[in-house]
Amino acid sequence: MKTLRFIHSRLPLGPRSCHRSAASCRLLPPSHCRGHPSILQSRTLALSASSLKNRDDFGSSSHTEEEAEEDGDFLEDNEVEELFQQHVPAGIGQGQHRVFIVHPDVKWGRRKQHLTTAELMMAEAEGLVNTLDNWAVVDKVILSTKTPEKKKIFGKGNFQFLTEKIRQTVGITGVFVNVDRLSPLSEREFEEAWGVKVFDRYSVVLHIFRCNARTKEAKLQISLAEIPLLRSRLRNEMADLDQQGGGSRYIGGSGETLYEVQQRLLKEREMKIRFSLEKLRKKRHLLRSQRKHREFPIVSVLGYTNCGKTTLIKALTGDSGLQPRNQLFATLDVTVHAGQLPSHMTVLYVDTIGFLSQLPHQLIDSFSATLEDITHSDLLVHVRDISHPETVNQKANVLNVLKNLQIPRRLLSSMIEVHNKIDLLDNYESSEPGAVLISALQEQGLEELKNAVETEIVKSTGKQILDLRVNLSTPQLSWLYKEATVQDVQVNADEGSAVVKVIMSAAAHGRYKKLFEGR
Repeated sequence: MKTLRFIHSRLPLGPRSCHRSAASCRLLPPSHCRGHPSILQSRTLALSASSLKNRDDFGSSSHTEEEAEEDGDFLEDNEVEELFQQHVPAGIGQGQHRVFIVHPDVKWGRRKQHLTTAELMMAEAEGLVNTLDNWAVVDKVILSTKTPEKKKIFGKGNFQFLTEKIRQTVGITGVFVNVDRLSPLSEREFEEAWGVKVFDRYSVVLHIFRCNARTKEAKLQISLAEIPLLRSRLRNEMADLDQQGGGSRYIGGSGETLYEVQQRLLKEREMKIRFSLEKLRKKRHLLRSQRKHREFPIVSVLGYTNCGKTTLIKALTGDSGLQPRNQLFATLDVTVHAGQLPSHMTVLYVDTIGFLSQLPHQLIDSFSATLEDITHSDLLVHVRDISHPETVNQKANVLNVLKNLQIPRRLLSSMIEVHNKIDLLDNYESSEPGAVLISALQEQGLEELKNAVETEIVKSTGKQILDLRVNLSTPQLSWLYKEATVQDVQVNADEGSAVVKVIMSAAAHGRYKKLFEGR
């Protein structure tokens, strides 16, 4: 009976069973995340209505939604919310935390960081903790290690020193070990030695994601990324049960052990989430196709988290719906906003999720569908917080992630590098050729950036700059205003004609000639 009660309270998501979960799996209340919900809301693939005349051309996706409704494995909104609210990895989402941070300073080997220092990495770890409301850093320590791959990470002397320091620090509810992932064995060893919950970068970053998630896709991606943490918890709990003599018992003659049932249900849950994400990916592909059909160039704005991407897009587009926040991972969902270049050409700026050093590859995998939009861009704009002491290391991390995403070479070679927040530095001058210096907050350097974007867009999309003679008694001029970017119109009233300077694609020019020049 004890074993059955354990299953009932601990079992991962099975069909229609979320509502029975134990109280330990509650969702972190909204008040525990920084920011007001109305400010935090984001719209997946939302478009700036002020800059687009016909928004229906972008938002129509009824075909894929009907397909999804016909498929019983697709998760409805209420199922996604139920899934998201249950089975939060234990210990991280309950109330406030007073955290002790430990940073292992690797002295040599492949894990040694060469572009940064232990102090700067500790500062980033503090920033992660401080991003979460009701979380506070109580104390911190940097300890050197030569054996980061070992179970206890540190040598015997340093581990004993650390254990005594943690036990003597009053009020600690958690220890943040600043590594990308702790093995289940290491996590268990630390928790037994220190008597409190232990976190790694994976769990802390994922919890920040959880606090900022608002859309269906973001919640599904987070639920997928939580699977490895649930598996780690499962292994630790099964080890506890084994010690009590119950972990390997069969259940009701089914031939499955408790651990096997848990693993099977986790696998089923993972497959259902992946299936739903694939449906949403197809829907986003349809939206991309519709944008391409309208021939609006797409500019993906990317960079390290909190570098000022959203602030820049707001400055470029004038979209008042954007609410930038001085917070790590404030943007989790891809949002699209229309803006105009100096030639009056309309482009779509894509706001992407921020990057982070030592971001575990499982998290990148979970959000790969979101990052997929980058590969379908016409141009990349890499925004750097040039005032940050880690700016060189941050650039290296962003480029490394782009390399792993297999971004097309043409996009990498044409990428515009933007040095943001120059207002925080005195007389800043860049040593990097081609970099555009701006302050998105102060709206400095934006015209230079728009000109650079326009130059690269014309090259990357193959658009042509043409002077066309039109007959004003025909619909030629109105057609050009609709299908191309009209830069200038020189009217000859006596002849009833005009010379129109336009930017248009080869395909649009072909349609124009077929419609009007063959007459």
